[in-house]
Amino acid sequence: MSTIAELVIPQTAALPLRWNSGKPRVLMITSRETQRWVIPKGWFMKGKKPWETARIEACEEAGALGKVHAKPIGTYHYVKALPRGESCRCKVFVFPLMVERLKKNWKERDERSRRWFSAKKAAKLVSEPELSALLLEIAASQGADLIPGKLRSIS
Repeated sequence: MSTIAELVIPQTAALPLRWNSGKPRVLMITSRETQRWVIPKGWFMKGKKPWETARIEACEEAGALGKVHAKPIGTYHYVKALPRGESCRCKVFVFPLMVERLKKNWKERDERSRRWFSAKKAAKLVSEPELSALLLEIAASQGADLIPGKLRSIS
C-alpha cells in the first residue's frame, strides 16, 4: 500500500456520550469494511463548521441525535485506506456529542452496528492508540476534565 504524499488530511469525529450512574458511556459503531469498533467520523464538509460535520456524521453513521460542543476535546491520527491500494494519514478532531436520543432508522443502519460501552472498555476496543488514550482519560476523570459541564448535565 502506497501513501499519498506526506500530507496529513483533517477529519472530524463525534464522540457520542451519555452518563449512567455518574459514569460516561460511549456509543461505538462498527466500521463498514472491517467491522472494527470506531466512533463516527468523516471528511470536513464545505460550508459546515467542523462540529456541525461531526454532528451530521453521528446521525448518519450511528443514528445519534444530541448536542455537540464546538471545541474539540482531542485529536488522534490514523492511516486511511483509499481505492487502488493507496492510503493517507488523517488527523481526526474529536467533538463530544451528548446523545439525547437514538433514531430507530438511520442512513447507515444496514451497514453498521452500534453499542454503548464504558469509556474504559471503548478504549480497549479501538485500534488507534491516541483515541484509546483519550477514552482512558475520560474514564479516569469520569469526563470531568474534558467534557464541558453544561454538556454532562444533558444526559
